[in-house]
Amino acid sequence: MFTNKLKHDLYAGKTCFGTFMCLNSSDVVEIGGLAGFDFVILDCEHGYMSPETTMGLVRAAQLGGTTPIARATFNGETEILRLLDVGAYGVQVPQINTKEDAELAVRRAKYYPMGIRGSAMTRSCDYGKTPFTEYIKHENEETLVSVHIENIVGLKNIEEIAAVDGVDVLFLGPYDMSQSMGIPGQTDHPRIEEAAEIVLAACKKYGKIPGVYAEYPEVAKMRAEQGFKYIPFGMATTLITRGFMDMLKRAKGEA
Repeated sequence: MFTNKLKHDLYAGKTCFGTFMCLNSSDVVEIGGLAGFDFVILDCEHGYMSPETTMGLVRAAQLGGTTPIARATFNGETEILRLLDVGAYGVQVPQINTKEDAELAVRRAKYYPMGIRGSAMTRSCDYGKTPFTEYIKHENEETLVSVHIENIVGLKNIEEIAAVDGVDVLFLGPYDMSQSMGIPGQTDHPRIEEAAEIVLAACKKYGKIPGVYAEYPEVAKMRAEQGFKYIPFGMATTLITRGFMDMLKRAKGEA
């Protein structure tokens, strides 16, 4: 069974940096770990991974020494179940807009008495090697639940969402939030900054971990100074693209 270093570090007050992995590449995930990311989000919402291929990415993250969190396609019972069964250390659930949404995400990610997650002798249970009663207790304690606040409805209901037991991270998605606000792509808009402050205040009040996406490392640094603790910046695709472009410019003397 795993020990969720990310979850323990976050609750100890450490700022943790990660990135989104939209590519179905175990090599890139492993490199992310070796590079020093605290966590990688295996993005099954925007990426093209199935639970089967996600399992290989989880193994790569473990090999690289980073914590694998899986972003579900939607807040579905079987969707969350299968990502956790293949070994993800936590789930990131999109479009959580109400208290009921958050409660369902927790219930689907946790076993009794916290939830309704289905039982089987899967990889997360060491294929049946670990006694099941011990395994259930461990999973309920170690599994991280991160919920996306990426809609003005969710922002309006944030206090009710933050009060839900079992939610660990309130995650602000600036891009989707900007679309919801009618200012698509304007992630530095004052309304997004206001949303960031609302998320930080709710987390402080209810003892949750504040999370936010940052497009660039400089923005990630700013968000950390602002008080956010769970900060993925960039995506594997954008980080690789920018790295290639920067190297080419430098080689041509254009940088």
